[in-house]
Amino acid sequence: MTEKPFGIAFIGAGEIAALHAEAVRQLPHARFRGYWNRQQDQPAFQAEAYGGTRYASAEALVSDPAVDAVFVLTNLETHLSYTELALAAGKHVLVEKPVGATVAEIESMRTTAQRVARVCVPGHNMIHEASIARARDLIQSGAIGEIVSVYVLYNIYHSNERAATLPGMVRHILTHNVYTLIYLAGAPRRVSAMKAVRNHPQPDKEDLAMALIELENGGLAHLCASFAADDLAPAPWTFTVKVIGTAGTTHYTYQDWVQVKKGSSHSRTYTAYQDTITAEDRYFVEICREGKPPLSSLDDAIMAQKVIEACERSIAEGVTVSIV
Repeated sequence: MTEKPFGIAFIGAGEIAALHAEAVRQLPHARFRGYWNRQQDQPAFQAEAYGGTRYASAEALVSDPAVDAVFVLTNLETHLSYTELALAAGKHVLVEKPVGATVAEIESMRTTAQRVARVCVPGHNMIHEASIARARDLIQSGAIGEIVSVYVLYNIYHSNERAATLPGMVRHILTHNVYTLIYLAGAPRRVSAMKAVRNHPQPDKEDLAMALIELENGGLAHLCASFAADDLAPAPWTFTVKVIGTAGTTHYTYQDWVQVKKGSSHSRTYTAYQDTITAEDRYFVEICREGKPPLSSLDDAIMAQKVIEACERSIAEGVTVSIV
């Protein structure tokens, strides 16, 4: 007997939905069932092209028995309400990053998921890159010795129009850097951060943020997140992850796979970006259907949020902040 396809629907239909829809299309045992979007204007992708329909409401979407899981792809401030709506309806949930506006919101998601015995995981897609997984294996096996320093760097120009639709760099991109750091090097101990507006007309939309983080083993990490300018050097820090140990080094960059065509937000297509989302969605289905452990849990999301909030406090007060 043919196994029933795993039905996935989206709450939210922005640019990230198109990437997830393409990912689900590539999964042989999953089916895209449709979406609901708060805005009634044209969404950023044609759901019908992926075999999906538009639901009349979020409640109608989570009530559909053909939907096994919901991807929450809306703006940050609504993640908690839609995640708990889907969990209460018995659906598994993937929540895009940043997962919640506060640590308490993510803790509430975790409590609800445990109560209803459903999977709820953060959309931490960067760690689903094969090179990052290989780096983690080398680090955890001790093959590169003790960690000395970690660099997670992002420098990709975004237009003012695009940047204006997103949170500032601390919440939007530094979150990527933080959870990648946690995945590779473990929980940070303390942080000192700064932000700046270099190429954006809105003063509350910082387009550059940096953090210096002390690791539990005493090593240091440098995180950089920038929409302000592209790195045009011969070996650019577009999205780069480097771990230097006492006995070796690991390195990963977007620049290994680049297509000369415009991406959803980028001036060119960084192939690895779509691939990380496809790998993330494939693994999510395996968590739900096969019981695999998540690569990143809500506990990790809580730790990442604590680091982000420590960065914000460090910026506001000009102090180094311990991670509690």
